[in-house]
Amino acid sequence: MDHNLSQYKIFYEVAKAGNISRAAKELYISQPAISKSISKLEDSLEVTLFTRNSRGVQLTEEGKLLYNHTKAAFEELNRGELELKRVKDFNIGHLKIGVSNTLCKYILLPYLKGFIEKYPHIKISIESQSTSHTITMLEQQRIDLGLIAEPSNRRPLLFQPVMDVQDIFVATRSYLDNLYLREGPDTDFFQTGNILLLDKNNMTRKYIDEYMKENQIVPNQLLEVTTMDLLIEFAKIGLGIGCVIKEFVQEELDRGDLVEIPMETAIKKRTVGFAYNPNGLSTAMENFFDAMRGAGSLLK
Repeated sequence: MDHNLSQYKIFYEVAKAGNISRAAKELYISQPAISKSISKLEDSLEVTLFTRNSRGVQLTEEGKLLYNHTKAAFEELNRGELELKRVKDFNIGHLKIGVSNTLCKYILLPYLKGFIEKYPHIKISIESQSTSHTITMLEQQRIDLGLIAEPSNRRPLLFQPVMDVQDIFVATRSYLDNLYLREGPDTDFFQTGNILLLDKNNMTRKYIDEYMKENQIVPNQLLEVTTMDLLIEFAKIGLGIGCVIKEFVQEELDRGDLVEIPMETAIKKRTVGFAYNPNGLSTAMENFFDAMRGAGSLLK
């Protein structure tokens, strides 16, 4: 477009009003300035847009053609402005979050409830998937946030911590009593017990494998499961000794349904939080972080 948008705005307002003086009042500019702008537009387009008469101005055939297009354009711009105002007034937005089933249940869902109450017009989409898939989608900017354990190398992503979690080994008291009865009180449960772990594709499993490698721990009998929930339930029915996240079984530990097994070297705590691509920070994401900070849900 070779012409200044303001020239088309002036043309549109004059055509709509049918009178230069009324258009001048609407635009808060002088009549000579309007006449000059119209003349410049006519000269550049090499057409006559208006004919003048005692009552004002009237569109020529060429003027009517241009008016139809400028009318549609300015009405569309107006609709856009109204939509932006609606988005701002109602905090409308769309937030796409990637998270594993475990972190969704135990961490994300409790926080989402308060956020939705505060921002009911923000649409939430949840991609339930592995942490590795979540990181890939973040890097490709296909999702906004990923609730994950802090990766050792998170570039180009930023990370907002939420909480620290502790991996521990647990079993029922009856399972341990039977194990000690059968194998003796000094038994190495990694050699004689049934060790319950997540499958090898899970990021938590890779973390635990690294811990066991560093501490020369080689389980003799493994049972692998796909989710933390299943692992917890299998441990609770006495199927074996499960490696779980302490914060997710605290109630069972407090009731005595599960017993924590002390390790010679404790597993190092991990930090869980929201990873995001710095190039994709939206208003909905800023509102989400503000709400989380207000609820005291984010680590300082």
